[in-house]
Amino acid sequence: MARTTLGLGARGAKLAASSLAVAWLAGCSLPPLADRSVSSALDPDASRQTALGRVIAPQADAHPGKTGLHPLADARDAFAARMLLAHAAERTLDIQYYIWRGDMTGTMMLEALHAAADRGVRVRLLLDDNGIAGLDETLAALDAHPNIEVRLFNPFAIRRPKMVGYLFEFSRLNRRMHNKSFTADNQATIVGGRNVGDEYFGATDGVLFADLDVLAVGSIVNDVSTDFDRYWASVSAYPVDQLLPPVPAARLDELAADSASIEANPAAAAYVSAMREQPFVRDLLAGTLPLTWAPVRMVSDDPAKAQGQAGPDGLLAHQLAAIIGTPEKELDLVSPYFVPGSQGTATFAAMARQGVKLRVLTNALEATDVPVVHSGYARRRKDLLEAGVRLYEMRSASHHSGKPEGKPLFGSSGSSLHAKTFGVDRTRAFIGSFNFDPRSANLNTELGFVIDSPELAGRISEAFDTSIPDSAYEVRLAPGGSLYWLERRDGRTIRHDTEPGTGLLKRLAIRLMSWLPIEPLL
Repeated sequence: MARTTLGLGARGAKLAASSLAVAWLAGCSLPPLADRSVSSALDPDASRQTALGRVIAPQADAHPGKTGLHPLADARDAFAARMLLAHAAERTLDIQYYIWRGDMTGTMMLEALHAAADRGVRVRLLLDDNGIAGLDETLAALDAHPNIEVRLFNPFAIRRPKMVGYLFEFSRLNRRMHNKSFTADNQATIVGGRNVGDEYFGATDGVLFADLDVLAVGSIVNDVSTDFDRYWASVSAYPVDQLLPPVPAARLDELAADSASIEANPAAAAYVSAMREQPFVRDLLAGTLPLTWAPVRMVSDDPAKAQGQAGPDGLLAHQLAAIIGTPEKELDLVSPYFVPGSQGTATFAAMARQGVKLRVLTNALEATDVPVVHSGYARRRKDLLEAGVRLYEMRSASHHSGKPEGKPLFGSSGSSLHAKTFGVDRTRAFIGSFNFDPRSANLNTELGFVIDSPELAGRISEAFDTSIPDSAYEVRLAPGGSLYWLERRDGRTIRHDTEPGTGLLKRLAIRLMSWLPIEPLL
């Protein structure tokens, strides 16, 4: 009798648990989008009447069909540029990011958006829901402002803990919006590799990313605005007020107070002062900022990719291949997460065997912030080297051989590489968010520029000729088939026969992960 009672209790408990899970999930489904507001970018003619337009439009008119470009390798310049655009905007700010931290720079930038909205600027903020940890209340407060609308891309229905969502909707939630753009008055935009956070803007003692953005003015800006509209109106963009509960209006006052206290903090004072002293800020408004004018084409994934529904022509990787074509002489590639896979490895190897000089810079194991991704690259190193591809792995900041001469294209203070760029035949260059890995190609959405500029492409190649060998290990293949790493330091060349800067356990873990069937997810 006791045995029967226990059996019925176990079945009843399982049934109750199942019913509870179904009810919980039903209550945590995503809301309908029928009542979502409709908006679009500022009309190009109206944008010319803004303060930015009055400075930029005459320059753009003098270079019809071209885009004015200013690379932002310096982390503080990159932050100053965004703050400047937020302060200078008069009509609109359209902003799209994968990660936005609630730290010093993230808080200051959110308050800059708040201040712009108080001036009457319409702010549209589109953030991937995977990269906004701890910001739900702040974003809800911003969204309550009459001039600010916040949307979350591919959101988690279960808000806390978010990771639970992966148990039930892994296929959808594994696809993220990796795009990064910051556009003011449809006149100036910043596109590149940086997210918003202290580690991207040189404002922390922890991990710092060596990264690259580009400020763009001219004909390409309206293309970026149009693409933003496409993402803003996509089925994956959900208004925050349909996902998060309302918060007291005083929360916006707290944001302003938090930003003010950060600026007054002695720990941040030196950074804030240096940011304000960057000549970049005054040069752009004065019309004296050096710009490279060149034909530029925007490449972007169809937002339907986040639903697994984009056709081949809607994929950035397909667009890149069509625009770039096959390199004839050189391909210099920079990617922090370089996972070429079997197909990519075969393609690169074929190029090298046909005489194309192919050089790759990625993170060393000691420098990467995502070791599991390094495992996907490590398993392909030998095949690439055997084909003649030259591999460089950026060392961590503690192992740099000193400050490189001149102004490096990817910055000089980073302890981990985060820039995503490449140069083709010293004539064309790419700058954007796209990593050469399966995740960027098949899962995440991405954005970038293909730039027909021998000057910029030449700078990428020149970096491989000069500064990169001084801040990276070069991986070589020994006659017996083993790998070794060459390090230039203080005029000497040091050979490492095991992965530099790592212990045995870490190397074994990477070896084990390289055997697992996880490459498509990296």
